[in-house]
Amino acid sequence: MSSTAEPAWFTRAIAHTPEHGSTTVDGCDIHYRAWGTVGSPGILLVHGGGANSAWWDHVAPFGAGTHRIVALDMSGHGDSGRRDSYRTQTWAKEAMAAARAGGIEGKPFVVGHSMGGWVTSQIAVDFGDELAGIIIVDSPLNDVPPEVGSMAKRAQSEQKRNGPRKSTLEEIVARFRPQPAQDVVLPYVGRNIAEQSVREVDGTWVWKFDRGIFSPNEHGFKLRDRLPEMKVRTAYVRCEHGLIPDDMAADINELLDHRVPMVELPDSGHHPMLDRPLTLIAAIRATIGAWEVYDRIEATGRAGM
Repeated sequence: MSSTAEPAWFTRAIAHTPEHGSTTVDGCDIHYRAWGTVGSPGILLVHGGGANSAWWDHVAPFGAGTHRIVALDMSGHGDSGRRDSYRTQTWAKEAMAAARAGGIEGKPFVVGHSMGGWVTSQIAVDFGDELAGIIIVDSPLNDVPPEVGSMAKRAQSEQKRNGPRKSTLEEIVARFRPQPAQDVVLPYVGRNIAEQSVREVDGTWVWKFDRGIFSPNEHGFKLRDRLPEMKVRTAYVRCEHGLIPDDMAADINELLDHRVPMVELPDSGHHPMLDRPLTLIAAIRATIGAWEVYDRIEATGRAGM
């Protein structure tokens, strides 16, 4: 990946170093990052399949002045432990445990991207009374996570050559490509994420995630089934060049009984934190800010009764 000068906003965001911590869920170590002041309103960030909490490094600091923000590595991802099998319900449990361990004291807003949006919908079903609201980012109505097909093909390719390609750090970072693929990845964002998504094993560098997370039959989950079950305040973010075409957007609206705003990020691929991060940040801040204003108005009205 070629080097390009980092803009000032990115340099400032990355300089806001997160706290690191861990908690244990069903015998598995779950790593998380946290920004902001404990006791502030909370935001929980849930990454997509094969990703990790580093994907939020340049996003989370923009809310850290007003919120306590926690981003976890779900089991099988990043610096968290591995399991024999992975289920969306378990990841939802891990996310809420990380939020509490990371210092979110009240009801958090939850933002989930791609497969993380699936997990967020499961959080809404299982822990709805403990949430302030959720934002689902470009999560399609597929029966398997959108990352499964492309990652399965990569795994098959590696089996044919008897294992992962031997790599130096520079070589593996240069091969960073989001799955599903998209045309634009800001090089400074991609490099920061890639460098934190690999580890050295026996003299070569490999990606941190467990390929077992992409087994399509393990998840026991269909987003179509979860959306009507959600009773928590919700917003849906759709990327212009992402995975939700017009007909699927109409299906999502129908499943949510036309009660949820759908925001489209212009000129963004499926991974907006990689190509349009400032647009994504604006959408998240505007949505949560509007909800918080409404809550204050409601609270003032109740106090005046």
